Amino acid sequence: MLETHGHFLWWLVTAAVVIWYSTITIYVAIRGTADVREMLKNLSERKQP
Repeated sequence: MLETHGHFLWWLVTAAVVIWYSTITIYVAIRGTADVREMLKNLSERKQP
């Protein structure tokens, strides 16, 4: 079914790209959240005399 005319190859390439993109997006979101928390912590420490 999927093997006709190279469709399986394109399905596999598309799946790999979607997985890669999702992984990068999740990684950036997690790192960004950690960075924002660290920045807010640093800012709150600066305000205190």
